[in-house]
Amino acid sequence: MHDRVIRSLDWLDRNRARPGVKQILEQLQKSTGLQDKRLQQQLWGIDFPNPLGLAAGFDKDGVAAHIWSNFGFGFAELGTVTFHPQPGNPRPRLFRLPQDFAVLNRMGFNNHGAAVMAQRLAENNNSPTFRPIPLGINLGKSKITPLEAAAADYLGSFRLLKAWGDYFVVNVSSPNTPGLRSLQDAAQLSLILDALQQENQGKKPILVKIAPDLEWEAIADILDIAQTYQLAGIIATNTTIRRDGLKTHIIAKTGKSIVEEAGGISGLPVRDRSTEIIRFIYQQTQGQLPIVGVGGIFTAEDAWEKIIAGASLIQVYTSWVYEGIGMVNRILAGLLQKIAQHDLNCISEARGSQLSATGDR
Repeated sequence: MHDRVIRSLDWLDRNRARPGVKQILEQLQKSTGLQDKRLQQQLWGIDFPNPLGLAAGFDKDGVAAHIWSNFGFGFAELGTVTFHPQPGNPRPRLFRLPQDFAVLNRMGFNNHGAAVMAQRLAENNNSPTFRPIPLGINLGKSKITPLEAAAADYLGSFRLLKAWGDYFVVNVSSPNTPGLRSLQDAAQLSLILDALQQENQGKKPILVKIAPDLEWEAIADILDIAQTYQLAGIIATNTTIRRDGLKTHIIAKTGKSIVEEAGGISGLPVRDRSTEIIRFIYQQTQGQLPIVGVGGIFTAEDAWEKIIAGASLIQVYTSWVYEGIGMVNRILAGLLQKIAQHDLNCISEARGSQLSATGDR
């Protein structure tokens, strides 16, 4: 189903200038989008029409890069893309956990590689400055690349794609590439960021996506590195490898216990932990480091909790899979209600307000 959707969106993207297709996309945007200046904000010098974005993992190869605005998103993150093309892990590798409003995945960064994404974005773009909405590009390490050569691998992808992303994300937190999470270690992460920032020369915002399973000390170390290498922000968080508290005990497709199945879990089970981490980062950085909050956002209340904990932007994936295209409009409408209830002028005024109100900064 996912492949069929992506193929359809790819066709729409390539033919979006045709009168009939253009009309379809305009109607789609009218029915799913919600435009209001109170939702707008500028971050890293980039204008975001609203704070709700599509998380990495859905459009791995950027085939629908210019269509996501028609679904109401304020930005979209492409990838995860690797320098070398790779098929990903053996199937089955994606499971819905409907009792938990969650997804278990062990996709393994299946994608066609950075060069193919760069070519596709170049073909479908009039220029590097044409963006219906801001586009992020999530970079991962190729499976065939040894851990000690990770920095060169990330750098190779960045060089190919740096003209086409408004911001970039270093993904060192997926549990589905062997050893990848070890790159969250301070020494390893420093090598990657040093290579990228030397190439970048401060031109593009670079963020790091972290796991929800990190201890507070490890997160604090990453925040120190973020300051050293002038990172633009943190994405909190990726999927979790924890299995406690789940209602699902057996995966029907395999007949195995959930604890036996490898992979990361997204959706509702990670909601509270990701919000805790957002709050921690906001406190530790005194609100000076932008945070993109992701994990278990199904409702406007979920989104609001992450924003008042300190997130500037938020992302969804699992909830969009479960609830469909109407959920974007519902969340944005709910955020406007929250803004009005709290007598605020815009969404950015809500950021970290939970902590500011208690004086806990």
